[in-house]
Amino acid sequence: MSKVERIELAPGLEISRVLTGLWQIADMERDGGTVDTAAGATEMRRYVDAGLTTFDMADHYGSSELIAGHFSAESPGEAQLLTKWVPKPGVHSAQDVRAAVETARSRMQADAIDVLQFHAWSYSDPSWLDCIFHLQDLRDEGLIRHLALTNTDTAHLRMLLDCGIDIVSNQVCYSLLDQRAAGAMTTLCRERGVTLLAFGTVAGGFFSERWLGAPEPELDALETWSQMKYKRFIDAAGGWARYQDLLSALARAARRLEVSIANVACRCMLDAPAVGGIIVGARLGRSEHIDETAGLFAFSIDEESREEIDAAVAALDPIPGDCGDEYRKPPFLTAAGDLSDHFDEMPPPYPVEEGPGDRRRALSGTVWEDLAGFSRAVRKGDRIFVSGTTATHGDRLIGGDDAGSQAHFCLDKIEGAIRSLGGTPDDVVRTRIYVVNPDDAEAISKAHGARFGHIQPANTLVRAGLIGEGYLVEMEAEAVVDGNG
Repeated sequence: MSKVERIELAPGLEISRVLTGLWQIADMERDGGTVDTAAGATEMRRYVDAGLTTFDMADHYGSSELIAGHFSAESPGEAQLLTKWVPKPGVHSAQDVRAAVETARSRMQADAIDVLQFHAWSYSDPSWLDCIFHLQDLRDEGLIRHLALTNTDTAHLRMLLDCGIDIVSNQVCYSLLDQRAAGAMTTLCRERGVTLLAFGTVAGGFFSERWLGAPEPELDALETWSQMKYKRFIDAAGGWARYQDLLSALARAARRLEVSIANVACRCMLDAPAVGGIIVGARLGRSEHIDETAGLFAFSIDEESREEIDAAVAALDPIPGDCGDEYRKPPFLTAAGDLSDHFDEMPPPYPVEEGPGDRRRALSGTVWEDLAGFSRAVRKGDRIFVSGTTATHGDRLIGGDDAGSQAHFCLDKIEGAIRSLGGTPDDVVRTRIYVVNPDDAEAISKAHGARFGHIQPANTLVRAGLIGEGYLVEMEAEAVVDGNG
């Protein structure tokens, strides 16, 4: 058996480049049963003995943390355990964050969590930043060794880095089928020393001999949540025929290299710039591919195969958006096709008060609103007016001294205010931008274009002196909402 490659994810933390994903524990338990923790830990031993010592789990992956904790108690220090905290949308206090981390520590029987990966459902609700800052405090306290992200897009990864948050990795969907991470995300990660951990590399099993030349399945006939999810990715990438063209290219490469289709697909992603590791799912005790996975490190992709695969990938339709958008905006490329299996409702980012008269006001609670007598935004009839917005959150300046990051946070706040009053960013008809330094105009304009380029509202950009230390940009917006909801 070939030796499993390893990397240093962070100082003092070395992981195997194939991480064993335990998300399918939740799928195995979806009918109400539970996986026996001792039996699951015994199965983990087989992976560790093969050199696959790193495991990825989450608070919502069924009994995965309990199984990993059982293994860790029996074999301390032999495995690296990465978990995720995926809180419901809305406000979470410092006590809430601490409770979530303590729960994970207890389940994993760990003094400190090796890597805690955080997922935010909505950037327009600034409470996601509070969660990150609370997690950073717990890392500094020693309850978490390293802080990471999952499903975070390029702009918001950059924003956190510009805020001085030490992020070691970002776990994102990244495969031959889904190349969103190959562009700006990879560039940022290479510039700032962040490692990408890629999941979805075998597309829920669709990159395998089983599906080569097979008729297109009905979505509701698929066996697992992973298959349902990645069938939606196949549809978004151009459909079954183009997926079959890619699968055929992988099959030809597999025959040349005398390996499986899955291994070719995985090796391609291990070779991608900025990718430190890939996550390959396991159904502990039911199906595993330990020897095959370890064989990933015994071959390399030849030039002819690479060219054929690249051509088939280029023929696909790009998956829309940036990393993680499948969880935040249509089309929702999830198992259910929406977010109903994750949470019941998305609370408004800001509280709303009625009046005076027929007005509705969104308030962010800053001292300036009471002092100066204004609202974050006001709705009257079908019109929403958003006040001048800077990159302030509580007593923090978000985005550091990077004008683009500050601009993105201004736009997040504007979106949050509009959503709180029943609108969407697509309802925006006018924006105004005030810039301190003309040299920052391009970065700020690019942020505006990334968020509004598809609707192109009327816009004015002027140079101005802003009140407040460190502010590089201020924005305001007007929206017109269809109907009176």
